[in-house]
Amino acid sequence: MISEKSMFQSLSPMSSRVVTFERNQKGLITGVGKVCIPPYPPIDNVLFVKGLKRNLLSTSQLCDNEYNVTFNKDMC
Repeated sequence: MISEKSMFQSLSPMSSRVVTFERNQKGLITGVGKVCIPPYPPIDNVLFVKGLKRNLLSTSQLCDNEYNVTFNKDMC
């Protein structure tokens, strides 16, 4: 989930839905698209959420899209 339109390589509108996150705060989902932050590979089906204070990355979504995710104490 991302709240900054400029981060999207492509963005398609979708009918508004509400998502609940930290401390019962709510955000309005108004689009879905592709985010590409070089040198990393693009990520598809990223939600555009108004009202989100931080960009949230779903580790399970990355794994579902056949990316390998590794964590250690210094980096991901």
